[in-house]
Amino acid sequence: MPFVLIFFPARLSRKLLIVLLLAVPTALTAQVHRTPLRVAVVGLVHGHVEGFLAGLPHHTDVELVGIADSDPALFARYQKKYALPATVFYRQEANMIEKTHPQAVLVYTSIADHRAAIEIAAQYGVSAMVEKPLTISLDDALAIRRTARHYHIHVLVNYETTWYASNRAAYDEAESGRLGAIRRVVVHDGHQGPKEIGVPPEFLAWLTDPAQNGAGALYDFGCYGVDLMTWLMRGETPLTVTAVVNHDKPETYPQVDDDATIVLTYPHSQAVIQASWNWPFGRKDMEVYGATGYAITVESDKLRVRHEHDAQEQFTTPPSLSPPENNSLNYLAAVLRGEIMPKDDLSSLDTNVIVMQILDAARESARTGKTVQLRRLED
Repeated sequence: MPFVLIFFPARLSRKLLIVLLLAVPTALTAQVHRTPLRVAVVGLVHGHVEGFLAGLPHHTDVELVGIADSDPALFARYQKKYALPATVFYRQEANMIEKTHPQAVLVYTSIADHRAAIEIAAQYGVSAMVEKPLTISLDDALAIRRTARHYHIHVLVNYETTWYASNRAAYDEAESGRLGAIRRVVVHDGHQGPKEIGVPPEFLAWLTDPAQNGAGALYDFGCYGVDLMTWLMRGETPLTVTAVVNHDKPETYPQVDDDATIVLTYPHSQAVIQASWNWPFGRKDMEVYGATGYAITVESDKLRVRHEHDAQEQFTTPPSLSPPENNSLNYLAAVLRGEIMPKDDLSSLDTNVIVMQILDAARESARTGKTVQLRRLED
């Protein structure tokens, strides 16, 4: 805050003087307007970029300064749909960063390209937020963590379910002790399938390529439940990972699984994560069972709860999440301003390195038909 010299009348009463002095910081703060957060997009092949571009007009505190993608035809489509100026388009990420100087890049490439996008941004001291999951392997995740530490940047992972009031309310129930010790968590995520719901062709192409997506539904939707369980368990590494996958629609998804179940065991609890491109409708919900109660999320904003000695369960509507933890852009801005220090939360790099350790093990378990033993990663 700038230094301000203020003169008061000599005969001002002491009481009024105190009131005026207390009011000065508030008045000055109200006059200080933060400059918009400068962000750039890397990649247009991930369909979630639509959500960002559609919501951008509602974020006056965010400025889009560049878009990097090798396909000008893809940019032309989004340029027309969202009235984007031609001057924001670049073919290469490095060139875009050098010209536009963003504070962060939002990565909408295939999952396999996350590491390269982060490494390029890091060389310029630019932080990154990628779409879930962090990457396609544990090796890549550890490399990303080394890069983030070396260049002192933030790397965050965006999950839609992070901004669900229902998930936060279930977490708060567990943290408060009202559910007792967590014994079992069941998570359901997915939809009818990417082709069935009509994702764009450039999105479908890499989603169904194991080299670009890591797997099929196992990664695409398994990551949600793994992220939530790691959060609930405060970053604890599970003892074992067991996964089975199905190929129920081989004619549609010949290269990847379209249905997966992941079982995680901990010393005194377990998680069952059901991820599928075969649900009859889209769903993202979670059941948390403790020794003395349960909390079950219903859509993004409702909760079913029952505690020990309750005659019946309660159906509640939790309050909406407050800024800056109500959406990805507000959260990103708060992290870059030092208002939030991400450590063990849903978007943090530490949490998502563990998520990748689990997903990597799940893929191996599905491949071999064997349970994989895990150990805590070295920091």
